[in-house]
Amino acid sequence: MVTVNLGMLHYVLDHVYGAFVHRTKISPPFFSRGWGGTKLDLLERLIKQLFPQVGGPNWPPNLIDPIWRTNWESKTAWLRVGAFKTPCDEQILSFLPPECHTARVAFLTPKSVPPHKLACVVHLAGTGDHTFERRLRLGGPLLKENIATMVLESPFYGRRRPVLQRGAKLLCVSDLLLLGRTTIEEARSLLHWLDTEAGFGKLGVCGLSMGGVHAAMVGSLYPASVATLPFLSPHSAVVAFCEGILKHATAWEALRNDLDKEASMTLEEVHNRMRNVLSLTDVTRFPIPKNPQAVIFVAATDDGYIPNHSVLELQKAWPGSEVRWVTGGHVSSFLLHNGEFRKAIVDGLNRLTWKESSS
Repeated sequence: MVTVNLGMLHYVLDHVYGAFVHRTKISPPFFSRGWGGTKLDLLERLIKQLFPQVGGPNWPPNLIDPIWRTNWESKTAWLRVGAFKTPCDEQILSFLPPECHTARVAFLTPKSVPPHKLACVVHLAGTGDHTFERRLRLGGPLLKENIATMVLESPFYGRRRPVLQRGAKLLCVSDLLLLGRTTIEEARSLLHWLDTEAGFGKLGVCGLSMGGVHAAMVGSLYPASVATLPFLSPHSAVVAFCEGILKHATAWEALRNDLDKEASMTLEEVHNRMRNVLSLTDVTRFPIPKNPQAVIFVAATDDGYIPNHSVLELQKAWPGSEVRWVTGGHVSSFLLHNGEFRKAIVDGLNRLTWKESSS
């Protein structure tokens, strides 16, 4: 009798999917135009400024003023699409491609329930998630739990994708840092708008894979308690691009040539440079969120992209947080475990207290 190790099948599926998507010539590799020149050096300095002094308050989110139009409505819910100018400062704006300057969101809310009795979760995009649809499908069933969904279109994705970029394959390493910094600013501002302008009683932020890394950063840097829900996420982009399957989707030769025109530098030295740059995305360096009990990580047992130790490092860095395991790999869990992701959202929000109504 032949026995099948189901966990190994999930792990192999991740590698087969990765080989098809990342090792074929269907699309170019990540960072085919190099590091980003002096822009990368400036971004490294700016991102180091993200970290508030130990024990100090987080800086307040910038105000936004979304312009809304109704996309559709039913007897029980409505979907609005909004746009606002990205709240990043002028220096970050000068680095961003023009296509990224306007943020777009989809906002799915129940009807007939006052906002102070509703929760809302901001959903951030994973790698390659260019549209609102997948995250709206994740959040839609939560309407019956009186949980609204706000979906942010990432910079460099969807309508915000630069003209020369193909798919999700960012052209320069600096673009990855820009994407993260801009997403953090926009998500913090959205949470602030949901709190002060829309009047929601509880707030959360979630994301899958890359979106989960950004959700963890936002939950860490937001100045009030929010449910923080990273799904299938590493503690750092180092894991994804230097250890996981995406290392096979990275233009290492182009990166070496950009650093050293004589190509005398070894690939190991290029890998070390990448590790050093991406160490800025290490969430374990970020402050512990205001309510770590409302942090729930959902991880996969046999993830070919995210090793188990990476998730456990996050839990260790944030005492009081919880890790939940689902059986599967990165791809299969993305497809099969939406119910577990929704349950984590509900449970995380239940660990927050309701904001008092101002009425």
